[in-house]
Amino acid sequence: MADKKFDIIVYGATSFVGQIITRYMQAQFADGSIAWAIAGRSRSKLQQVSDAIGLSGVEIIVADAADEDALRKICAQTTVVMSTVGPYALYGDLLVKVCATTGTHYCDLTGEPQWIRKMQLRHEADAIKSGARIVHCCGFDSIPSDLGVHFLQRNALEQFGQTCARIEMRVVSMKGGASGGTIASMINMVKEAVSDAELRRELQDPYSLCPQNHKFSVTQPEVKIAYDAVAGGWIAPFIMAGINTRVVHRSNALSNNSYGLEFEYEEAVVTGQGGSGKRKAKAAHWGVNALMIGLAVPPIRWLLETLVLPKPGEGPSEKAQREGQFDIVFFGSTAQGETMQCRVTGDRDPGYGSTAKMLSQAAACLAKDVTDSVPGGFWTPATILGDKLIERLEAHAGLRFEKRA
Repeated sequence: MADKKFDIIVYGATSFVGQIITRYMQAQFADGSIAWAIAGRSRSKLQQVSDAIGLSGVEIIVADAADEDALRKICAQTTVVMSTVGPYALYGDLLVKVCATTGTHYCDLTGEPQWIRKMQLRHEADAIKSGARIVHCCGFDSIPSDLGVHFLQRNALEQFGQTCARIEMRVVSMKGGASGGTIASMINMVKEAVSDAELRRELQDPYSLCPQNHKFSVTQPEVKIAYDAVAGGWIAPFIMAGINTRVVHRSNALSNNSYGLEFEYEEAVVTGQGGSGKRKAKAAHWGVNALMIGLAVPPIRWLLETLVLPKPGEGPSEKAQREGQFDIVFFGSTAQGETMQCRVTGDRDPGYGSTAKMLSQAAACLAKDVTDSVPGGFWTPATILGDKLIERLEAHAGLRFEKRA
């Protein structure tokens, strides 16, 4: 990779999150420590982004997501491609294929488990052969969850001599808005599931992203509306648990089952105490259920898309991003009953302000911090980036990883 012109190419720089990433990259790597460029399908839109941000010396590259030759030219110039072009199930296949076959490292911020599994089945053999390191889920889903568990387990091993057999993740607080891109990915996944019984079964499997020869069989806990004594409040299912839990289990599998064959992991959102907390938990649970049912019914989906939900290219304002935050606590327990708590916090709205910084630092880590001895294949943030990425996130991305007494 030493002869590559760029360390990172930001593919999809004109998307909502792509523009946030481009602005962050400009500020973060103004010292020249990372050589980077922006890419997308429209030169005029890329130029508008460049002019609006005031990019200086940052090259513009034009390539459509459906143009294999253009994507190969991108890969020939860079060590890492950072992709924001979603829904990935609609627009991401060809880029992963090209990266996997050319030995180009890749990261993205997808939260689409059905697409990730498809990419693994189609392209992992090529990635292993070429040396390409493919790392999905490098945004809010699923870096806080994946690295939070990794951080807790490392501390548990140091303190107890063993990892925790069970971890309960609790979203204590979270402030931020959804963008049209996220909603579009969710809509597409629901559309796929409605017409595909096999996919519906796959989405019920907590180990669907694990290697096919995994040995996990333990039934994973199902989060319900309940008072949670550990968190000290009422809890409801967390909407991102569907992807986060699968990434964590894949990390366990890729690390030689270092969390244990019987490892249990769950995620929930804390809604508060007393009657108010209970009502909020019910509202959160039924609200998500109602949205999913609505998206599955074409006429209702059309109304939601047309009148209610944000459209692609739309998202929270800069002010909302700055005022956003998240606070997540992990409660771990060993088989012998020893307990440990860790906390992960972020200083921007989770889906965009923080996600932009997480993905950018993941790309930088993939380009600069991973040794040549690491083979190609489909990795998770924890298994390939691990402590190096935690260091970057704490130093440059407003995240904190803390062991709690």
